[in-house]
Amino acid sequence: MRSSALKNNSMNNLNFFSDYLIATLRLAVPLAFAALGGLYSERSGVLNIALEGMLLTGAFTSAAATFYIGNPWLGILASLIAGGLVGLLHAFLCVTLRVDQLVSGLAINLVAAGLTSFLARLVFSGSSTQQLPGIGTIMIPGLANIPLIGPLLFQQDFLVYLLFILVIFTTYILFKTSFGLTLRGVGESPKAADTAGISVTFVRYIAVVVSGCLASLGGAYLTLVQVRFFAEGMSAGKGFIAIAALIFGRWHPVGSALACLLFGATEALQLRIQALGANIPYQFLVMLPYAIALLALVGLAGKSTPPKALGTPYFGENRHSD
Repeated sequence: MRSSALKNNSMNNLNFFSDYLIATLRLAVPLAFAALGGLYSERSGVLNIALEGMLLTGAFTSAAATFYIGNPWLGILASLIAGGLVGLLHAFLCVTLRVDQLVSGLAINLVAAGLTSFLARLVFSGSSTQQLPGIGTIMIPGLANIPLIGPLLFQQDFLVYLLFILVIFTTYILFKTSFGLTLRGVGESPKAADTAGISVTFVRYIAVVVSGCLASLGGAYLTLVQVRFFAEGMSAGKGFIAIAALIFGRWHPVGSALACLLFGATEALQLRIQALGANIPYQFLVMLPYAIALLALVGLAGKSTPPKALGTPYFGENRHSD
């Protein structure tokens, strides 16, 4: 009798831990997409505070397209296009017009917040809580039934699998290819890259547009997988936490993804503490992920070195033909 009770208790603990890990991954996915996007932009030397606005743009666009068309895959495509356009705007302001990169990013965040709220009221007409068609789970045969690991890694949706691939792919691109060397060179010393015949403007445009596309996928994940509806301001500061994860991960794809898992685990923990009815004001629990982000950044003060040209506009040398 006692052994049966102990067995049931251990099974309950295993299920609780498994659910917690799954929740951690789900909460980390939008952060990781945004952090990967920020990685491309900032490795090229363009500061991207606009990740919050890109997330929100991707969330709204995917929801609106899915709402009208009824196809979530076209919703994802629409979010990619919208995110790329926002990235193009940020690149135009920062690279071509040489607007202060911090100001450009904050302006995009404010415009995205206001515009998506306005358009959501027009598009959904008060129906923002209506469930949208979502993306289903893809089971990997033979692996999905492995205890603990199976539900976590092999019973996920397309965007989670895509994220795993992108983390590996980005690591390979950055450190094993000539394009990655070019990207890092532009972020470290744009003058030297320009002298070597590399178009700094072109590389930075590509990097910032890719940044917008990846961040928008995080927004699409919010609306089409996590909650399956759009709500005003639903990004809720995730873009800024993604920036913290990027710094905490030292501008490395794997390190940034692991930092996103840490912040996802913190958010999952505070949600479970609230559900258990702990006698703690919920405001303190809600701010826990942001507090952890601040502590992580304070702990890394002086230890995490950004790309040398990050945030600095480049004025190309004037070349005169003989």
